[in-house]
Amino acid sequence: MRAVDIIQNKRDGQPLSAEEIHFFIENYTKGDLPDYQAAALLMAIYWRGMDRQETVTLTQAMAHSGKMMDLSGVIDYAVDKHSSGGVGDKTTLVVLPLVASMGVPVAKMSGRGLGFSGGTLDKLESIAGYNVNLTDEQFLDLAGKNGIVLSGQTGELAPADGKIYALRDVTATVPSKPLIASSIMSKKLASGANGMVLDVKWGNGAFMNTLEDARELAEIMVKIGADDGRDVIALLSDMNQPLGQAVGNAIEVVEAIDTLNGDGPADFRAHCLEVARYMVQLAGQGEKWTDANAVHQQLEAHLDNGQAMDKFRLMVAAQGGDLKMIDDPSLLPSAKIREDILATESGYAEQVIALEVAYAANALGAGREKKGDPVDHAVGVMVYVNVGDQISAGDRLFTIHANSEAQLAEAKAYLSQAVKVASSPVEPLPLFYGVIDSRTL
Repeated sequence: MRAVDIIQNKRDGQPLSAEEIHFFIENYTKGDLPDYQAAALLMAIYWRGMDRQETVTLTQAMAHSGKMMDLSGVIDYAVDKHSSGGVGDKTTLVVLPLVASMGVPVAKMSGRGLGFSGGTLDKLESIAGYNVNLTDEQFLDLAGKNGIVLSGQTGELAPADGKIYALRDVTATVPSKPLIASSIMSKKLASGANGMVLDVKWGNGAFMNTLEDARELAEIMVKIGADDGRDVIALLSDMNQPLGQAVGNAIEVVEAIDTLNGDGPADFRAHCLEVARYMVQLAGQGEKWTDANAVHQQLEAHLDNGQAMDKFRLMVAAQGGDLKMIDDPSLLPSAKIREDILATESGYAEQVIALEVAYAANALGAGREKKGDPVDHAVGVMVYVNVGDQISAGDRLFTIHANSEAQLAEAKAYLSQAVKVASSPVEPLPLFYGVIDSRTL
């Protein structure tokens, strides 16, 4: 079998066989095929696409290119979540302890942020001492002992994806839906989850700019999971405005702590409750969890009575984090400069453009342009307006947390374009637009 023949077949629009896909992935991962041939195949896939079987086979080949995590020894049914990335999306920090507080064990591997999409690991590292670099043995031990663990993924997990992801970034093939879906799902399959809830976002602050694109991507990922014997639920959610108020690292941890203490922004709380409900129901913890309203009420109670926070503190302590920062969030990294941005006109918020807020946070140093760049945990943007809100000239729209005057000025320039005001009332944006369930496909 020759790589050039596989490239030619896909270039000419022919579906690739399982043997061809496995040959290419195995040999590229081992370093026996050059980048230029992999780049050629990626471009052929970008233009010609892949059918359902090809996409599933590609995902499985990537998942099996390295170590497959086996959670069955510590968790009977492992449930996981994944977000396709957004602005102010600190959902994992609340959802994992909330789900764990219901008696549903959660063992999750997360990633770092790239570009405007903040990474869970970057937020967690705002907490002094928190160890995201666990060995497999430590990961499994904490999952079994505490029922909750949240760390980074090792290079041994789906290494083919790491190589292909880097190549997609420099070959203009990132937008290919089969390649996006296989990248996300290969890591999920390799991490050992039996069931997963996918939070697929669309809007100007997401990788999918239209609801149609988000739905298509979600359907591909759900079908991949179903064909591999996993239970998958995809939620289509909004990212045309930031989720919650905090966009950064430490300030997002503060917001997560507030939410786990029964407070927090209403939209963020509602979003977390919905994702958590589907995770609990997927795990099937007894007949009572088939009642969506009952699950929702129990989850709300666990946010309000401290049970979810207890699980968060357990997780932080077990991974070496400083609990004083959890009990007193003012001890978390804090920026030297804070400046409010005020409304210059009255009316109704027609747009709160997530992408402009993301650019502002990035300019402050909260994100990174390329892998390996450092992030400033202290900086970010607080957002005090949502689409549909009535505002008056002089109202506070944002607070910028900055560590330099130059970065402050750059962030202000982005935020000056972030809010569009209408003279007549505007409908609020929904949090969710639909659900796709592998069990009903």
